[in-house]
Amino acid sequence: MTAYRIQMPNITPHICRHTYCSNQAKAGMNPKTLQYLMGHSEIGVTLDVYTHLGLEDAAAELHRMEELQNARQEMNRTKDEAV
Repeated sequence: MTAYRIQMPNITPHICRHTYCSNQAKAGMNPKTLQYLMGHSEIGVTLDVYTHLGLEDAAAELHRMEELQNARQEMNRTKDEAV
């Protein structure tokens, strides 16, 4: 029987800090609150070093903004029809 060994990534508590920060930012946490929770004296450290976002995150945010705009248009349309 052959055992296959897959090299697992080296996960450290420090990497978990990056993951926590990125996940909280993606969830919409206020950046200043996140800075406080991370214990950073500068917001740039929180946003530029610990928060890792990518193209998928930008696309999801644009989609969310599009849905918000559509909901506003629908509310205005409903309001105009009621008058």
